[in-house]
Amino acid sequence: MAEDTEDTRPGQPRSGQPTDPDVDLRVPAQRAELGRAPWSVLGVISLGGAIGSLARFGIGYAFPASPTGFPLATFIVNVTGCLLIGVLMVLIGELWAGRRLVRPFLGVGVLGGFTTFSTYVVDIQRVAQNGAAGTALAYLLATVLAALAAVYLGTRLGRLAVGGLKTEAR
Repeated sequence: MAEDTEDTRPGQPRSGQPTDPDVDLRVPAQRAELGRAPWSVLGVISLGGAIGSLARFGIGYAFPASPTGFPLATFIVNVTGCLLIGVLMVLIGELWAGRRLVRPFLGVGVLGGFTTFSTYVVDIQRVAQNGAAGTALAYLLATVLAALAAVYLGTRLGRLAVGGLKTEAR
């Protein structure tokens, strides 16, 4: 059996330590961030999650799906959320890298609360159980394909926006 070896190079997390993709452990100021209480991060995630969830609820309430119909509200929410996540990740990576609460608030909180892939699965089950297996299958495939395309498109749009902003700043 292979022995578990620990990577102790500078900048690498030790086994059992939490990792954060926004923290470069080779940078002393960012290393110090790991020792902070997570309350500010948890607070902005909670606030963002409440905002995103309420927005999703409102859209679902305004546009309810029939028991056998295509769940258009959930589809639009998930695809739009994926598009926005694609844009956001580019903006965070290239423009807002030093703002430690932006990704937890917008990405994990707002967009995490807004998108709802658990409801997507429940919708598929509900539509199929009510005798519309074809609609359920179309919804299953359309959501996955549209969500992936939306993330890709969002990253492309984000890169175009960042490129335009960098050109204007010159």
